Amino acid sequence: APSTQAWRSPGKRQALFSLPAPCWPVECEVIQEKIEHIEWVPPEPEPFCPPMGPEQAPDTPGEEQGTVVYHCSPVLQGSCFTCARVGGAPGPLSSPAAPLKSPQDTTLLFESRFESGNLQKVIKVGPYEYVLTLRPDLYTAKHTQWFYFRVQNTRQEPLYRFTITNMAKPKSLYGQGLRPLLYSQQDARSRGIGWRRVGTDVCYSRGSVGEHPVFRLSWTVRFPHDGDTCFFAACYPYTYSDLQLYLRALAADPARSRYCAVQALCRSLAGNTVYLLTITGPGSTAGKRAVVASARVHPGESGGSWAMRGFLDFLLSAHADARLLRRLFVFKVVPMLNPDGVVVGNSRCSLAGRDPNRAYGTALPGSFPGVWHLQAMVQRVLAEREVVLYCDIHGHSRKNNVFIYGCDAGGDGAGTRLRQRVFPLMLSKNAPDKFSFASCKFQVQKSKEGTGRVSMWRLGVSHSYTLEVAFSGSTLGGRSSHFSVEDLESLGRLLCDTLLDFCDPAPAKVGSGLAQGALVPQGHGDIGTVPQLQQCLAEADALLRQQTGRERGSGGSWSDVSPSELES
Repeated sequence: APSTQAWRSPGKRQALFSLPAPCWPVECEVIQEKIEHIEWVPPEPEPFCPPMGPEQAPDTPGEEQGTVVYHCSPVLQGSCFTCARVGGAPGPLSSPAAPLKSPQDTTLLFESRFESGNLQKVIKVGPYEYVLTLRPDLYTAKHTQWFYFRVQNTRQEPLYRFTITNMAKPKSLYGQGLRPLLYSQQDARSRGIGWRRVGTDVCYSRGSVGEHPVFRLSWTVRFPHDGDTCFFAACYPYTYSDLQLYLRALAADPARSRYCAVQALCRSLAGNTVYLLTITGPGSTAGKRAVVASARVHPGESGGSWAMRGFLDFLLSAHADARLLRRLFVFKVVPMLNPDGVVVGNSRCSLAGRDPNRAYGTALPGSFPGVWHLQAMVQRVLAEREVVLYCDIHGHSRKNNVFIYGCDAGGDGAGTRLRQRVFPLMLSKNAPDKFSFASCKFQVQKSKEGTGRVSMWRLGVSHSYTLEVAFSGSTLGGRSSHFSVEDLESLGRLLCDTLLDFCDPAPAKVGSGLAQGALVPQGHGDIGTVPQLQQCLAEADALLRQQTGRERGSGGSWSDVSPSELES
């Protein structure tokens, strides 16, 4: 990676390293303005919006009845990525937004040519009504879900209506109360208010273009000020530049940088660095087991980055549990596996035009460098020490709460199959208002063989999970509200908390959400038989028996039931 000579192993101070500007495909225009947002947590949880049913969906005038006021679609030089440069397309920028005709013109001015932005086309179909089209993932014709764009020339009084006409998925949490995010620059400067949930009459409905089904998201909103600059987003943005700033602050911190080495795992197709963090306590790593964590293989799942930041913040803190975790483990962390997709505002794919989380096991380093080098790194680590856990953090657009996908192929004994469920069960106890054990799935489907979770499990990581964080929020513990950034970051801390419950060598962990007792993995995937383990194993066994209707002593066992039957 550029200017990384000062990066070093944990235990020694590391100097500041340079932050090269993101590289973009040469087809992408990029504005020069620096987009920044303050962080803010609402004083009260933001409730879900009562969703409108499809039958209540308002009629949206057709595009032919309106005026194009924004159109920004990269002219791709072929069906695949060719080259990239800092700043994207060379030469002067075009003007995708229609100019205002007079000071009295109330037309909104749209923009999305900034890092992680996504908006392709806007048609004004009424005085305060706009029809929007999202840009598909680059070098594909699909995967429209993530949106992030700017609007200017706002008016405070009118009720505006926005309709995105090309959402990709038949089902969405917008049909269950999820609301879009709004950021007002005036409110940020004058009142210290950042991203907040907005929108009434939120509706997710099905339509059609010819013979092809399409899905529409619409909402109404009033802007807080006249003449404001505002942003809309699907989830709290977390860009590649945000990650770089975080890593620079980490390197400059004399306390945290003692335990963390930052280096390049590889370069992306566009030449952006895929960062690898190695975190452990000072001294020898002999006898330590490893934990591997990753996030943002899907760029539109930005909540994963906030959970990852919470994970890193706690792991590098002075908390007694964090010190114990650093003493016990070597952590290998890739906080952003798909930086190119994050930079250009993709929902799911890399610049290869394919989903990287279906390319494990078959990926070539030249096509999916992040995935290939992560897998190779885990293989090297496994050659020298046990990897006790792999966790890949994702976002989920169709189910509320937080839950886990694990690996149960059905051919193992009851004990092994039960142990797959212990970590998620513990996490549900530590995060009862966020994590749903009932929503967890453990079946290894053929279509998921190319995922990081299944690939690491096939390599020999006995506890390999995908952590899914809802785009919306929680319906647990009396909640029915959106996740805030604080909620998302707390998931990272709770992951650390649960890891220590799972592997603590002594029952004296500070602040455990579980009863006294500890789980001690001994050897490859075996877990010690201490009280906490027995409690969780017994509870998981009882849950599975209840699920299959097989009572203890009845002669039958759930262990001969396939994972697909267990989850049907």
